[in-house]
Amino acid sequence: MRYVECPDIYKRHNGEKSLFLAGGITGCRDWQSELARLLSETNLAILNPRRKFFPKDDPNIEEEQIGWEYEHLKKANAVSFWFPPETLCPITLYELGKQSASRKKLFLGLHIAYERIRDVEIQTRLIRSDVRIVYSLQNLSEQIREWDSWVK
Repeated sequence: MRYVECPDIYKRHNGEKSLFLAGGITGCRDWQSELARLLSETNLAILNPRRKFFPKDDPNIEEEQIGWEYEHLKKANAVSFWFPPETLCPITLYELGKQSASRKKLFLGLHIAYERIRDVEIQTRLIRSDVRIVYSLQNLSEQIREWDSWVK
């Protein structure tokens, strides 16, 4: 696994597959580190938008963060979504809608206590019936590892 964290810029190596970790950041536990750990034995480049340090006092930080996410979502071969229970994740819902309209490989995990779980399940079934929803980070990582093992 190769790990790229915002604000570092991802540059693809020959034939390398990449995965963007989309999901809650603000007010949520650091689930991205857990998922990256679960994927540590893969051949993927993991693109993580969660920074170790987010300089809230920088007036340009939001523009930089959103720009990084926008560019790296485009660069990624696949996007993994995780909806934790702490928040509705409005930006993640927006990103899921945009990515669902594409044909990009998607992985979708919902914490069983996520408040709008049924809405996401129904919308996903209607627009992307090929996406199999799972309900734990462990199961999400298993789906991704399976994809990594046959996509070279």
